[in-house]
Amino acid sequence: MANRKRNIQMKFWVTEEEKRLIDEKMKQLPTQRYGAYLRKMAIDGYIIYTDTKDIKEMNRTLFSIGRNINQIAKRLNAGGPAYQADIQEIRERLDQIWQLQRHILSNQR
Repeated sequence: MANRKRNIQMKFWVTEEEKRLIDEKMKQLPTQRYGAYLRKMAIDGYIIYTDTKDIKEMNRTLFSIGRNINQIAKRLNAGGPAYQADIQEIRERLDQIWQLQRHILSNQR
């Protein structure tokens, strides 16, 4: 064993579903050995990282706008007045959403 090219053994556990998925993907390649397949995927496989920080920020803004609109709707339904400041705040928040959407879309290219 000391003369082996690959002298470090790695082990890990998978679920039945994960094993089934690995088997399905292995069928797409001309290998039938798990070691060769897993080594190839670990070294040459793609890692796809998606930064969702901007989307989370947009969701927080949307939630805030929704909360403000609900408060305004409650007041209006109770016979209260609609304030210009409320309408202006909604417009500003909507502008924030549009800016975030443009920013997110421009970073996707």
